[in-house]
Amino acid sequence: MERPTGLSLTSGRVKVELRERIIWEAMRLFSLKGYLSTSIQDIMTAANTSKGGLYNHFRSKEDLFFVVLEEARKVWRDKNLAGVDQIDKPVEKVKKLLENYRDLYLKDTSCLPGGCIFVTFSVELDDQRPNLAREVKKGFDGLKFMINNLLAQGKASGELKEETDAKAVAELIFAGMLGATVIYGMEKSPAELDRTISSLLDYLDRLRP
Repeated sequence: MERPTGLSLTSGRVKVELRERIIWEAMRLFSLKGYLSTSIQDIMTAANTSKGGLYNHFRSKEDLFFVVLEEARKVWRDKNLAGVDQIDKPVEKVKKLLENYRDLYLKDTSCLPGGCIFVTFSVELDDQRPNLAREVKKGFDGLKFMINNLLAQGKASGELKEETDAKAVAELIFAGMLGATVIYGMEKSPAELDRTISSLLDYLDRLRP
């Protein structure tokens, strides 16, 4: 999702672009400050709109949350799954996912300047807004399921050693991705991020027969 630029003279187009701008700015603010610490006024100011302009498109802040969550999922898929479908071997798909996560997702701060928005949401919403936290958890469960399936396929095809526990390895990789996200969010060190993801890639290579 590219940042909206300019406004058309037609009222319909203006409305569409305002909605996109609100989503864009809310996503950036949520990634930086979290959902709870971002006020409606913060979003209005960033999107250069009024309360009427915002509520013309979104019934509430929670309504906006779900739209932003879906947009953030699209960003995640676009960046992390880039080129994965062009790879035949399942374990290589996992490695490509990790490389994309490092290079295309976490290091690109244009959409999410605060880092992975899902980690930010999961930390702050777990106790305060459990209904919203459950929606975020669905994405985490889906990621683990995808990694586990690919590793199981890799084991079946002989890419991984017979004794490999695909589920356990998937949990470790998922935890490593979360750890890399948190550390990178605190230190903003590309070198540290590279080391963390490289350790996961090396671990996968050591599981080969």
